[in-house]
Amino acid sequence: MNLALHHSLFIIIIALFFSNQTKAQTEGNSIKGSIGFASSSSYYIENYGNQDDIDVMGGGLYLQGEYIIGLKSWFSIRPYAGGIFTSVDKNQNLQGQPQYKVTTNAFLLGTKVRFCAPIPWVAPFIEGGIGTSIGKFETFTPNINFNKSDVLLHIPFNIGLAIGRRNNFEIGISGYFHPAAKQSSGIFAVGYNFPLD
Repeated sequence: MNLALHHSLFIIIIALFFSNQTKAQTEGNSIKGSIGFASSSSYYIENYGNQDDIDVMGGGLYLQGEYIIGLKSWFSIRPYAGGIFTSVDKNQNLQGQPQYKVTTNAFLLGTKVRFCAPIPWVAPFIEGGIGTSIGKFETFTPNINFNKSDVLLHIPFNIGLAIGRRNNFEIGISGYFHPAAKQSSGIFAVGYNFPLD
C-alpha cells in the first residue's frame, strides 16, 4: 500500500512540475526567420565505376520565413516561404568531359506541422509537411539528366532543437525532397522566433 502511495505522489509531483514548465514554452502566433547552408544532391543510387572522385553536389544559401500558429505547447502549424540557391564550381580538369552536378535554385512555399517536447531551454522537435518549389532544377549524373525550370512538389522533413528559456533560438537539420527532379537538399540552419502575441 505504501508503495502505491509513493508512486501516486511521484506521478502527481512530476505532472505538477511539467505543467509549470510548459508555461515557458511559447504558444500563440509568432514569426520565425532562418538562414543556413544548403547542399543539393541526387538521392538516386548511382554506380560511378571509376569516377568515385566526381563531385555531383551543389552548395549554397538557404533562407526561410515561417508564420507560426502555436495551438499547443507541443504542436504548431507553420506556413513557410523561402529559398534554396545552390551551385557548383566548374572543374577545369574535366575539359571535354561531362561535369556531373546537382543544383537547386528555387523559391519554396508550403506548410509544415511541428511536434515539440514542451520543455524550456533545450526542446527537441520534428517537422513534416508538403509544399511546392518554383525555380530551376538540375540533376546531371551518369543515370539522370533533368534540367528544367518548373513548379515541383517538395516534401520537407526537419529535426532540431529549440533553445532558450522560451525556446526562441533554433538549430536544425532539414531535408527538402524533390521526387520529380530525383534530388534532395540537405540544410543546416539557425533561426529565431519573434513572438507576435
